[in-house]
Amino acid sequence: MAEISISNKDWPRVKLKLQRKYNHLTDEQLQYTEGQEENLISKLETLVNRDRRYVVFTLKKALVNIDNNRL
Repeated sequence: MAEISISNKDWPRVKLKLQRKYNHLTDEQLQYTEGQEENLISKLETLVNRDRRYVVFTLKKALVNIDNNRL
């Protein structure tokens, strides 16, 4: 089970933060359905060439202050 939970409501903001940090990521690559956190983490590991801990840390950081544009 994933260490995080991302709602469909929060995803557009998280996606925007990820695209700002990793400007090579496209909307198609960042397709997400609520409850599919494991798939998202695995996909991001490959797309940003980082390990699982880093990807989970980055996603948690994006969720901590969802209204802040910084990641």
